[in-house]
Amino acid sequence: MPPEPRPIGSEFHWDPAALLSAEQGGGLPPWLPARRELYATGCGAMSAVLRRLAPRGRLHLPSYFCVGVAEALSADLPIGWYRHLPDGHGPHWHTLRAAAGDVVVAQNLFGHDDGAPWRDWIEAHPGVTVLEDHSHDPFSDWARTSTAPYAVASLRKTLPLPDGGLLWSPLGLDLPAPHGEPSPGSHLKLAGMVLKAAWLAGRPVPKAGFRRLQQQGEQALLGSAGPAAALTAAVLPLLDVAGLRRASTRQARALIAALPAAGPAGQILTGPGAAPFRVQLLCPSETVRDALLAHLAHHDIYAPVHWRQDRAGFWSGDDQAADLAARMLTLPVDHRCGPADVRRIAGTLAAFQPVPA
Repeated sequence: MPPEPRPIGSEFHWDPAALLSAEQGGGLPPWLPARRELYATGCGAMSAVLRRLAPRGRLHLPSYFCVGVAEALSADLPIGWYRHLPDGHGPHWHTLRAAAGDVVVAQNLFGHDDGAPWRDWIEAHPGVTVLEDHSHDPFSDWARTSTAPYAVASLRKTLPLPDGGLLWSPLGLDLPAPHGEPSPGSHLKLAGMVLKAAWLAGRPVPKAGFRRLQQQGEQALLGSAGPAAALTAAVLPLLDVAGLRRASTRQARALIAALPAAGPAGQILTGPGAAPFRVQLLCPSETVRDALLAHLAHHDIYAPVHWRQDRAGFWSGDDQAADLAARMLTLPVDHRCGPADVRRIAGTLAAFQPVPA
């Protein structure tokens, strides 16, 4: 039997309960673009778009962004940065100095952003190609009513899939197709998902075994521009996306309601978005953040960090973004959680005592 309490967060397990019945899942779901390409990763899909466009200008990225993806994309095009922080204020438009021929990545950060300002910006800058990143809420109203030339979503962030970078064009432009074979990382991730499901069901599966598969798979998968795994392609139209999204949103809002707006552990960051991606906590310092990560992990709650920025390495050059990244963590409440899990996360946070500086 898995140890009690059950873990909260970490990698998804394979869950057949997330599928719709044949009657419910008949036909193409309304949230899935009819014309699309399915890559192994969102990063690979973005890189393929840049190679298709072959722009001569720059790629403008939000300063609070996945640094690993940004570094990978810098091999395709010189990078410029504009300020977009998880402060609820959206992009700081005066810092976005894109010229005709450039490409801009617009991000629905943590599912908190509104697409209306970007629709206005796109209309006002017809010479700039905008690629929207909807990874934190792939099936939001903004994603479904986008007016951008291209849009992408890394599906394994929100759905129980081993991989998947969904690429579509809201304007109906031609899409580059994945090339090569599915990534070996996809197969490793899927094996880890299946073994984790067996472990959660009480089967004699070593936890270290599926964790190793998950970690090796994630490392091998990063940046892949190959096609998604066969399971991802077959399962995606059958997933109860609306139900998963509602459950994640319900539990995220329940956790926000159960926590003080600010406490010793930090301040809850919220935004106007309809479906928040987990719950973000801004700690008083990096030391407190790292101590809280260890405290949560000790209680089998695995909180990711979105995203570390190393000023001595590749980073955005935005001190405000780097400072926030050093103090942020994401509380891993999603569709797998129930009311007891929400209470457990809240109670574990309440018991945290930061070490005096």
